[in-house]
Amino acid sequence: MTTGYISHPDFFKHEMGSYHPECPARLSAIEDQLILSRMDDFLTRIDAPLATEVQVGLVHDQGMIDHLKKHIPQSGYVEIDGDTSMNPHSYQAALRAVGACIAGADAVMQGKVNNVFCAVRPPGHHAEPSHAQGFCFFNNIAIAAKYVLKQYDLNKVAIIDFDVHHGNGTETAFTNDPRVLMCSFFQHPLYPYSGDQPSSANMVNIPVPAYTKGIDIRNIVSNIWLPRLEEFAPEFIFISAGFDAHREDELGQLGLVETDYAWITEKIQQVAKKYAKGRILSTLEGGYHLSALGRSVVAHIKELAE
Repeated sequence: MTTGYISHPDFFKHEMGSYHPECPARLSAIEDQLILSRMDDFLTRIDAPLATEVQVGLVHDQGMIDHLKKHIPQSGYVEIDGDTSMNPHSYQAALRAVGACIAGADAVMQGKVNNVFCAVRPPGHHAEPSHAQGFCFFNNIAIAAKYVLKQYDLNKVAIIDFDVHHGNGTETAFTNDPRVLMCSFFQHPLYPYSGDQPSSANMVNIPVPAYTKGIDIRNIVSNIWLPRLEEFAPEFIFISAGFDAHREDELGQLGLVETDYAWITEKIQQVAKKYAKGRILSTLEGGYHLSALGRSVVAHIKELAE
């Protein structure tokens, strides 16, 4: 398998203060583990381009885009919400995060790579069509999914979200859209305190309590996700790859380890090979314990690259 790896130096320039867990060191931790594991030599490196505002507008309101542009600071930080701030480089990093996912989707659809992992910051799955929140500015995965549906005239795509937090922005973008099946698990109650009530038939969102272990998550994947994915038969699979459900991550209280992420990825890969010509785009969401993040991403990429 040929696996792409998309990133850019701009992702290191976005930061929200020395206290903030969503920090540039997250990408350094991933890069270090790729080198240590010797995986780096087996990946096709691609630089993330800047997305256009038209592309961002596939999901987000123009008023939201204009609001963020208006608040780009000359120096220091501007608070967007209680958890999310912009520095002078944040807006460009957010455009590149979207651009990475679009470039990755193009590379997969055009056969340049079999699948791709986008090592991006800021993350995206909490960003709603009308406002940024929860460390997220633009919803990278939702924009890429809408782009593929439009650009390549696909009929059905799946979005898998295994972040510890509910992907509220992605759910909002695709509620009642029959072209999209979203499957997720997430700790509840936990930020953003949503997703526990049924919203539409195309949303397979499974809230789980704190201290849920990997074996329980595997049962959810086997008994709930996989039958729905088989029934849906997606032509492309997108993954919101958050690694903060790891037992060492302090932003959640779930009990996954690297082998669980590898197992989940393997199962997704099997569905992709059966129905989607192996087409997978995975993009980084959460994961804040640096060592656990790096190890988990490597386990995930190893399965993608076989």
